[in-house]
Amino acid sequence: MLHSAMIIREQLRDLASQRILILDGAMGSILQRHALTEAEFRGERFAAHTSKLLGCNDVLCLSKPTLVSDIHEAYLKAGVDIIETCSFNANAVSLAGFGIAECAYEISFAAASLARKAADAWSTPEKPRFVAGSMGPTAKCAGIPSDFTDPAQRAITWDDLSAAYYDNARGLLDGGADLLLVETVIDSVNAKAALYAIGRLRDERGIDIPVMVSASIAHGGRILSGQTLLAFYVAMSHADPIAIGINCSFGATTMLPYLRQLAAVPCMVIAYPNAGMPNQTGDYDETPAIMAEAVAGFMSEGLVNIVGGCCGSTPEHIAAIVEKATYYRPRSLPKPSSVSLPLSGLEPCPFPEQVAYDNRVETLVAAGDYDEAVELLRSAVENGASYIALRLDKELPDAPLAMRTLVNMALSYPDIARLPFIIGGSCWSVVEAALKCLPGRGLVDARWPTGADAALIQRYGEVYMTNL
Repeated sequence: MLHSAMIIREQLRDLASQRILILDGAMGSILQRHALTEAEFRGERFAAHTSKLLGCNDVLCLSKPTLVSDIHEAYLKAGVDIIETCSFNANAVSLAGFGIAECAYEISFAAASLARKAADAWSTPEKPRFVAGSMGPTAKCAGIPSDFTDPAQRAITWDDLSAAYYDNARGLLDGGADLLLVETVIDSVNAKAALYAIGRLRDERGIDIPVMVSASIAHGGRILSGQTLLAFYVAMSHADPIAIGINCSFGATTMLPYLRQLAAVPCMVIAYPNAGMPNQTGDYDETPAIMAEAVAGFMSEGLVNIVGGCCGSTPEHIAAIVEKATYYRPRSLPKPSSVSLPLSGLEPCPFPEQVAYDNRVETLVAAGDYDEAVELLRSAVENGASYIALRLDKELPDAPLAMRTLVNMALSYPDIARLPFIIGGSCWSVVEAALKCLPGRGLVDARWPTGADAALIQRYGEVYMTNL
């Protein structure tokens, strides 16, 4: 299995050095055009289900598998190299809204199996086809306050997200996915939880799991949680992604300047925009020719290695992009040494030369005065601090909860959140509580009595340091 996955990673890199690879287009918007009924979503498998399933596209992998397979076939016929599984919401968090959270693994497995069968049927030695297991963002964020009057609270915990992503990824891999695509990221804490779950599977099974990560950005070039694209790359870099990039968001023309920001990242860059912006009825008016011409702008500047389409795109859109891609060379990957962005918060930051903790913060937290503790951190930022250093060593009734509350409250201030965090504590559980909140990539001070090794800290995406 390790050998097979490593072959896939190297095979993709080799192919992407020769030509621009093509990802497929939308699944959901094509399914919507079929105007399926509630009964069709249910099929025989869920005929007696007590909750509505209308709009749960992922369940169609069980109730109408032929329809999903036909869409895969249409994209493969259009000339794609990689097809995505119909599993964007095949996780317990998203499926809970339809009352079928317990079916997450089953649906993920079925989604990958359908895509695997289609890809194998179209693969040749000259043009192998790959299956990317789609892992969407869910509708709940672990890194954005769910109630801005209570900045310490989140709609979901890291542990719940990670558990959901674990079953999602496990089903996709067992069903035959070649790689996993953590996509449409709007909150990097969610994405880090997904990568943590994938890392857990990798370690348990002793296999390589190729990963691609793609964010959805707003105008201004930041994801919804406020992170810049370069800071986002730094936060994801611990997972050694084979590609990082942008999807959904808006049309290709508007996406172009933000792709330029990724020019220095030492992995492949992927871009798959919407077919323009939706009109008043929710439809996408950009024709295949118009979209392909806009995507050609990415290719003509040498900005991408993988291109495709997101919302509103069809096999006809992708066929037009396939034709355009034959005229352009893929992006050349820079050497890793050319990127000096080891840490990040909402923005990329350099390593600190030295670290100092303000013990008054810990004293205030022990007294339950989180507001004043955060004010101390804000004052430090105003005075030129280049990092946020937190350490809890005092005996507290629930030290991990105290650390999580402090970090979440601090992150509600953009001037603090833009910087990397350096975390220390009396035990691993205190440090771990902080790591489950951080949107970027920070440092862990390893000077606690007992705890975790570097490999576990790496799985969270942080840098392990023993000489702070």
